[in-house]
Amino acid sequence: MLTRNCLFLLLWVLFDGGLLIPLQPQPQQTLATESRENVIHLPGRQSHFHRVKRGWVWNQFFVLEEYMGSEPQYVGKLHSDLDKGEGAVKYTLSGDGAGTVFTIDETTGDIHAIRSLDREEKPFYTLRAQAVDIETRKPLEPESEFIIKVQDINDNEPKFLDGPYVASVPEMSPVGVIRTALPNMDREVKEQYQVLIQAKDMGGQLGGLAGTTIVNITLTDVNDNPPRFPKSIFHLKVPESSPVGSAIGRIRAVDPDFGKNAEIEYNIVPGDGGNLFDIVTDEDTQEGVIKLKKPLDFETKKAYTFKVEASNLHLDHRFHSMGPFKDTATLKISVLDVDEPPVFSKPLYTMEVYEDTPVGTIIGAVTAQDLDVGSSAVRYFIDWKSDGDSYFTIDGNEGTIATNELLDRESTSQYNFSIIASKVSNPLLTSKVNVLINVLDVNEFPPEISVPYDTAVCENAKPGQIIQIVSAADRDLSPAGQQFAFRVSPEAAIKPNFTVRDFRNNTAGIETRRNGYSRRQQELYFLPVVIEDSSYPIQSSTNTMTIRVCRCDSDGTILSCNVEAIFLPVGLSTGALIAILLCIVILLAIVVLYVALRRQKKKDTLMTSKEDIRDNVIHYDDEGGGEEDTQAFDIGALRNPKVIEDNKIRRDIKPDSLCLPRQRPAVEDNTDIRDFINQRLQENDLDPTAPPYDSLATYAYEGNGSVAESLSSIDSLTTEADQDYDFLTDWGPRFKVLADMFGEEESHLGESES
Repeated sequence: MLTRNCLFLLLWVLFDGGLLIPLQPQPQQTLATESRENVIHLPGRQSHFHRVKRGWVWNQFFVLEEYMGSEPQYVGKLHSDLDKGEGAVKYTLSGDGAGTVFTIDETTGDIHAIRSLDREEKPFYTLRAQAVDIETRKPLEPESEFIIKVQDINDNEPKFLDGPYVASVPEMSPVGVIRTALPNMDREVKEQYQVLIQAKDMGGQLGGLAGTTIVNITLTDVNDNPPRFPKSIFHLKVPESSPVGSAIGRIRAVDPDFGKNAEIEYNIVPGDGGNLFDIVTDEDTQEGVIKLKKPLDFETKKAYTFKVEASNLHLDHRFHSMGPFKDTATLKISVLDVDEPPVFSKPLYTMEVYEDTPVGTIIGAVTAQDLDVGSSAVRYFIDWKSDGDSYFTIDGNEGTIATNELLDRESTSQYNFSIIASKVSNPLLTSKVNVLINVLDVNEFPPEISVPYDTAVCENAKPGQIIQIVSAADRDLSPAGQQFAFRVSPEAAIKPNFTVRDFRNNTAGIETRRNGYSRRQQELYFLPVVIEDSSYPIQSSTNTMTIRVCRCDSDGTILSCNVEAIFLPVGLSTGALIAILLCIVILLAIVVLYVALRRQKKKDTLMTSKEDIRDNVIHYDDEGGGEEDTQAFDIGALRNPKVIEDNKIRRDIKPDSLCLPRQRPAVEDNTDIRDFINQRLQENDLDPTAPPYDSLATYAYEGNGSVAESLSSIDSLTTEADQDYDFLTDWGPRFKVLADMFGEEESHLGESES
């Protein structure tokens, strides 16, 4: 037994170095009187007068795996301070393997392993021990927990299960921390290594065993390299016309790492360019893109110099000692001059002008300058697309704006148009500005009564009564607080029947001044009311109000104001009044008809010489004897003998000399009508006293040349039967009806004769 305990103690020293981990925080104590090894002393009960000493020392037991002895393997012993060796204490064991793997002697507290153990199957067992009184079966102390560990022996050879193995080792790993790492392993130099590994068991119960395998070691990248700019100064040239937000250049720092370890963050070091420029990282190329935050102006500043910093986005704290993982470079930006359009001094011009201002009056000016180096002169124009181009003009050199027409505030109160400024050196470079002109009101219209009023007064009205409330309106733009004053015209204020009471709130009342009004005496009253405004210059107008006198009841309600009501007290009814008016209308109609008949009778008389003027048509109603009958009437009847006047001179021209009255030869009764017309035509052509040149003289003559010949009954055949109507068919379709009618008569006559 002693040999076994010594061997157990030696194995414990070799494998665990004598280190024990307590399960409870109590300090370890060793009894001076305890001489046995592997004994756990259980604490006894405390008394009120004596301090109870902790009696247990060990809380771990050790047992060898694969024990091949004939007797159960001794593990250890449990002992309580309350056990006096009289057999009054019983020890119990519970937990992992209690009763199946481990047993305890209830009297002595010795623990034995009753079967062989395998550490690869279960490395340790957790059990609980307790001391109880044999007689009372009550615990003498709380239950204590301890561990039994299975000690390993060299009973298995080393094996590489699945080879070759692939492993990854961070580059720059220190030698000794990872034993497979080689010194100066750098992924940027070589990414993969192949290592042959041999495993050998140096001893044990089965002797030395060994195994080999090949391991492919791939180095994983770590952030061990800071970014570096390839040069310390970068130069960029940017036109001053570059838009805000545009990319004006790129710079790049180089990082030999890979993946996210090569991601770079760029920043502008606070200084000259912090307010005008910004820099962002292009995720695809890891370049720093410089963008413009504010407009550039070559005339204000021509160059900017500032520093840009590049740093790793993902830092590895293991390599902080290798230095700062960032780099800086200087960026110089030169602003290039660009020919720019002129610039107005204001973004918007606002001007004011009074209406009716004389044409040509200057009301303001606009100013634009060329800010480029070697500035050019500027010319001004009105944008002809606007509405105000015809009302205003601008001086092309000075930029002064003047009126071109009279302005009317009541027609247009505001004008909005644009002015264009262009450079003389480059007319294509133009800029535009809006001009807003407000037309100020001038008090040019007097106030007037706002609406026509139908004012009435009762016959039984009393003095001081308000019969009408009136208000005023002004066509001008009345300012705030405009006041209108009302009063009676001075000429009507001598003996007024009515007066005006001003209420001082831009309204007034028409007030009676008499005790009663009679319609029989006066039906209508006219009251001139003067209205003044408070603007400058003061304008006033006189408005005449018509006031009718009406019959009212006792309550002042108007009953009637028409003409009928005036005659009702006399006794005339409505029907009588209508009859009287109807008679008057009939009499007027008779008079008008009589006058018209007299005028018509005068016009029927023969025309006098005074009526013989241009455009008159002279006619006669003597039928005569036919076209070829020249002896049936006197041809002199064609002229009205009453209109023949001696010494008649033409009225449309002034004669050079006094013409003697012409002597007309007597017309013989048997003169052919053709000779007569020719004679009259020659007389009119040669006579300066003939009617005006534009008179219509008709000389109609058919004569012997008519196709139908004479239709007169003179020289006609004595009987109808002797007449032949066949010629009617030769006259065409217009005489077809007559031809058919007379042709039928001939046929009937022929039948009757037969």
